[in-house]
Amino acid sequence: MAQQEQFLNPQSKRPSASSPPLPWRTRIALSIISAVTNYSSRQNGTVNRRLLGFFALKTPANPNPVNGVKSSDVTVDPSRHLWFRLFVPTTDESRKMSTLPIIVFFHGGGFVYLSADGMAYDAVCRRFARKIPAVVVSVNYRLAPEHRYPAQYDDGFDVLKFLDDEKNRGILPDNVNLSCCFVAGDSAGGNLAHHMAKRASESSSSFKTLKVIGLVAIQPFFGGEERTEAETRLAKIDPLISVTRTDWTWKAFLPPGEGMDRDHEAINVSGPRAADISKLDFPATVVVVGGFDSLQDWQRRYYEWLKKSGKEVYLLEYPTMVHAFYIFPELPESTHLISEIKDFIHKQCSKL
Repeated sequence: MAQQEQFLNPQSKRPSASSPPLPWRTRIALSIISAVTNYSSRQNGTVNRRLLGFFALKTPANPNPVNGVKSSDVTVDPSRHLWFRLFVPTTDESRKMSTLPIIVFFHGGGFVYLSADGMAYDAVCRRFARKIPAVVVSVNYRLAPEHRYPAQYDDGFDVLKFLDDEKNRGILPDNVNLSCCFVAGDSAGGNLAHHMAKRASESSSSFKTLKVIGLVAIQPFFGGEERTEAETRLAKIDPLISVTRTDWTWKAFLPPGEGMDRDHEAINVSGPRAADISKLDFPATVVVVGGFDSLQDWQRRYYEWLKKSGKEVYLLEYPTMVHAFYIFPELPESTHLISEIKDFIHKQCSKL
């Protein structure tokens, strides 16, 4: 993994600038995303799906190779509208590989917004499939508040079981290596990826072929009852994340009931109610942090918790980057991150 050593002993890195150094194209896109999110979130805890649908930029699957990747949509359970988008690389590099790793990817959006067929996530998964190269399964899980916790986790785990089922093997390309499986995601998807890795570790005997050997948590959406230093310091600077927005999202995510607060283990994974994973065969993990991301303190605590639990974990820090920076291909840091993920995946697969 390139530049691995500098991430083994991370230190909190505060950006020296008062605002993230982003090109105007990126700033405008972030402003639009933020505005649509604000206007669609109602005070009564519901979401204006009609408004979101009006602004949603969707991309259909394409069975014909485009820039070295073809895609298709696969239904897992029509009763709950659970499906995934499958990305298969068709480049010369991918053809030369005897087997391809598989990445099960979960999109971000605070468990409330976005989808696997959104333009940004279709493009990101295409880049993963082409650049790594790998077969990518992008999960379209149910959203809150219409479907609260643990619906999203159940959907994700059911996709893993679907991929492992022999009767569904024909859906995947012949050269996919299910024993070289990675779970990945950004923001809420990073949270989901962590819990999928944990569930897979707890029930590994239930899988016949699939084995999760790596976790890529890109700026994962974690939180807690406490207000962290970064949440306070970046309250008016972070273009996507604020305490008000995350509080609303967590309330929409958790069902009402005793113990359903932000220190719930689903949210504050390394907090006072953290699970003991020290005896689990938890996969090697990469945690990605941005210096202008309000969630960075929670992400660093997650990294430290994995390390204290005796797990193989790496921290990738981008001091001048905001939340979700990697979905913007115009940023050189986005290209660098994909290169780092590629190195991580190849390293873990080489151990098999």
